[in-house]
Amino acid sequence: MKVNQAEIVISAVKPNQYPEGNLPEFALAGRSNVGKSSFINRMLGRKALARISSKPGKTQTLNFYLINEIMHFVDVPGYGYAKVSKKEREAWGKMLETYFTSREQLKAVVLITDLRHPPTADDILMYDFLKYYGIPCVVIATKADKISKSQWQKHLKVTKETLGLSADDYLILFSSETGEGKDKVWSLLEHLANK
Repeated sequence: MKVNQAEIVISAVKPNQYPEGNLPEFALAGRSNVGKSSFINRMLGRKALARISSKPGKTQTLNFYLINEIMHFVDVPGYGYAKVSKKEREAWGKMLETYFTSREQLKAVVLITDLRHPPTADDILMYDFLKYYGIPCVVIATKADKISKSQWQKHLKVTKETLGLSADDYLILFSSETGEGKDKVWSLLEHLANK
């Protein structure tokens, strides 16, 4: 898909702040500093639409990006960042749970993991949560440019086994640096948007 227009339309914390209308939505989840902002910027062909922070844990709201006026990306707070107070983490947890379980426009959650390492306990928790609620999940194993091509399949296998992916899950290799996997992700999201 060619992205001609992409803008952040609202940062929400409560359902009454979510955008109105029935556009399909894709939530982007992942642990803090896994590369969500880089993923968004690469997918949308923008350098700095999603701000990349040197401080993990910066996203504290649900950030809705309107794309070509046909769908939303929803950037959710990163998880697994220790410097956030327990109270704040619980508030984020509630906010995410409300969004994930009640938003009819949500077509799938894009779970971003780091290809170089096995998914973390938090990644597994997030994946299991999505499965429990029957929310479609697309796993993006990013930072593919950081390891040699000959190692890709081995690392993908580790990701698949660690998360316990089922046959109907999607797993795509990705690199924000090279754009590897970008077209695959777009065609999958367009397919899911029309389901």
